Amino acid sequence: MERRLAAILAADIVSYSSLMAEDESATLQSLQDHRNTLFFPKVDQYKGRLVKLMGDGALVEFSSVMDAVQCAIDVQTELEADKSNLKLRIGIHLGDVIVDGDDVYGNGVNLAARLEGCANVGGVCISSVVFESLANQVKVSFVDGGEEDLKNISRPVHVFHWPTEKAGRSIPIRSGREKPSIAVLPFANMSDDKDQQYFSDGMSEDIITGLSRFRTLFVVARNSSFHFRDTELTEREIADKLGVEYLVEGSVRRAGNRVRISVQLIAAETGKHIWAERFDRDLEDLFALQDEVTQSIVAVLPGRVQHDVADRIGQKPTDNMKSYELLLKGKALRDGLNANDNARAKSYFEKALELDPNYARVYMYLADTYVVDMWLGLADEDAPTHALDIARQGAGLDNTDPYIQDQLGYAYLSAGLWDQADAQFQKTLSLIENEAESMAWCGYGFLLLGQHEKARDVVLEAMRLDPLHPPALDWIMGQVCFFMGHYDEAIGKLLGEARLNSLADAVLTAAYAQAARDREAKGALASFIDHRKRELVSRGMPLESEKIGTLTAGFSRMWRNESDWEKIASGLRSAGLAE
Repeated sequence: MERRLAAILAADIVSYSSLMAEDESATLQSLQDHRNTLFFPKVDQYKGRLVKLMGDGALVEFSSVMDAVQCAIDVQTELEADKSNLKLRIGIHLGDVIVDGDDVYGNGVNLAARLEGCANVGGVCISSVVFESLANQVKVSFVDGGEEDLKNISRPVHVFHWPTEKAGRSIPIRSGREKPSIAVLPFANMSDDKDQQYFSDGMSEDIITGLSRFRTLFVVARNSSFHFRDTELTEREIADKLGVEYLVEGSVRRAGNRVRISVQLIAAETGKHIWAERFDRDLEDLFALQDEVTQSIVAVLPGRVQHDVADRIGQKPTDNMKSYELLLKGKALRDGLNANDNARAKSYFEKALELDPNYARVYMYLADTYVVDMWLGLADEDAPTHALDIARQGAGLDNTDPYIQDQLGYAYLSAGLWDQADAQFQKTLSLIENEAESMAWCGYGFLLLGQHEKARDVVLEAMRLDPLHPPALDWIMGQVCFFMGHYDEAIGKLLGEARLNSLADAVLTAAYAQAARDREAKGALASFIDHRKRELVSRGMPLESEKIGTLTAGFSRMWRNESDWEKIASGLRSAGLAE
């Protein structure tokens, strides 16, 4: 493999998922027009090489730092002049890259991608090494942004921003919504034990869930608001990025059997603290406390909640605090959707039910571990029966929780009760107000049932609710794009953090093959086989041969239409997997 020094430009559309949810056809047309009439010509003009497109993003290699920076500034300047509805963030880094065919890898690429995330909307963010390489006439256009701690980068990176005028370039607060909009930021863990972060996160999540039950509110999903943990952005800047009018922030200090929770409700535009309170309680009162906090927050939003307070769902989920802690630990593992974490999550949920056999949501998560194993082809033959029995017990304890109802749909699906699953997912959607995660999983259920267009619509709406969604939603959307025949978009979604498991590798391989990208398909196939072997070994399941029948035997049972699964299998065969 060749190594060389290169200037890497990473560009991405801001709030692309939200734009798609509002008008898919117009957004796709705008993206194509932008690329064909502006972005691609500018790359050519400055002698750049388009490495790849990643959904709405792009990666470009330049041999000249000056060319890379001038290209970025020209693109952003012309977009601003055209008053385009598309807004970009662009990051640029100069570093050593590894060249493999047409693709590039290495720390230089990773840093460029991280710098893109630091850029202002409509702006360009460059590393100090790029800044020092520029001619003086370009340097004056940049302002020193100080050092930034970038995800998965070991040391802080000194950054510079263009343009120097930062004001007014963020996403405007959506004050025109029909409902007041609110985001709950992750509560700070003030306990001496830093491992108690999951406890304060659980507190924040439960308040989000409580607020989501009010029809008078638009509540930003957990993964979008949690994106701003430990940020140095101001409250106004966070609100701008999330597009909300109100922020809730707080802290949790736990000492022995006592807990102190401080909460503030802030009007983002003015920075005014509308309401603040401190609660000191025994842990046994935690759920009543959560309910009280939620009610207090909503009550002070002027004129918004008169008709909905009585509809608040305030069921106390468990009297056993240890059971609650085990649920939170198990959920954090289950969200990884991989073989090792799923097995550990199952043990936590089983212990939680031993302590509190009437804790409805634990049944839901335990049933889900069986379903995840079925997705990964790691389940026992009796897994569908177990999943359905456990899910029904949870629904019997609480028939109003959308998450529990969602899981019941998957239990029906895994048991091959397709019509019941379809009806259950429809019912769950009717219960959902702001629960983006549950909505997205309903969408995936429709995909497995063969309703591709409906799946796309539901998942896009979930992404609108959760613009900074977790990798699991890209994992779902990548599969939706594959079945819609949008192979390049599927590839863009499934690269990176969305490659949660070997099923993602299988669909990625099939997408490369269906797009006639043969060399990349073979590379993805090798990754799939390696990932699949590791999953099987982790469960003590020996691999008899590297053939489609042995590697994918467990996958196909989750798809209602054999032709859907065959589309994935056909792609694997085209990539070179033996029958």
